[in-house]
Amino acid sequence: MLDRYMTGAVALAAAMLVTLSGAAAFDEAKYPDWSGLWTRPKGLLTQWDPTKPPGAAQRPPLTPEYQAIFEASLADQAAGGQGTDTHITCVSNGMPRIMTVTFPIEFVILPAMTYIHFENAFPRRIHTDGSGFPKDQEPNLMGYSVGKWIDEDGDGRFDTLEVETRDFKGPRTYEPSGIPLHEDNETVIKERFFLDKADKDLLHNEITVIDHALTRPWTVMKNMRRNRNLQWLEEDCGENNQHVVIGKDNYYMSADGYLMPARKDQSPPDLRYFKRKADAK
Repeated sequence: MLDRYMTGAVALAAAMLVTLSGAAAFDEAKYPDWSGLWTRPKGLLTQWDPTKPPGAAQRPPLTPEYQAIFEASLADQAAGGQGTDTHITCVSNGMPRIMTVTFPIEFVILPAMTYIHFENAFPRRIHTDGSGFPKDQEPNLMGYSVGKWIDEDGDGRFDTLEVETRDFKGPRTYEPSGIPLHEDNETVIKERFFLDKADKDLLHNEITVIDHALTRPWTVMKNMRRNRNLQWLEEDCGENNQHVVIGKDNYYMSADGYLMPARKDQSPPDLRYFKRKADAK
């Protein structure tokens, strides 16, 4: 019995030594200081390309097929509907839309992994251990991200994080107007994160989307402003969300708890599986 306890103690000590050696191997001074909360610049909406207004003014380089889907979304929203906005039922924005930073985010940098924590979504994991993309990855809205740290100015300290993300499921959109990504979900997203040289509280994220719904790669620059006062708020999209999607139509829940139309002259949903009072007599 004593031998068993001794064996267990030795194994525990060995595990602790491995953990401590791994912790010691993490030289924090080699990595950039991205601590604090990061938010999109004040006054900016949640459009994909920050330099252009949302909607049609984005002029996304879409193929004719996907331009027609986008225009149908805009027309439906103009009539009071929600178009192809995937977030109305609180489904995660997924990539790349989540990097618009609707709510604050936080970076946690470790040697083998960089985490991006979102105030209103699951964390995003960027694998920086050199393992590459797995062959059996389950597709998801965030995709699978592989990153590489780079010392661009040669001062012995990393300053840029390059990331490639694949393995998606959908549907996904770029912004609330409903700019679509291709339904084949073969999207490839490349990012470059780096601090501004003149302002260390400004973080740039250059994002390039390669997608079969596009006629060419689409590159935009997202900027984030640092807030060093760490104050997280609770944000639950499902709380007080009044949108109800039935079939392909969006309806609205009234304040008194009844289903109501979301746009003018909207037909009620198909109630074929419910007994009507007249039928029950």
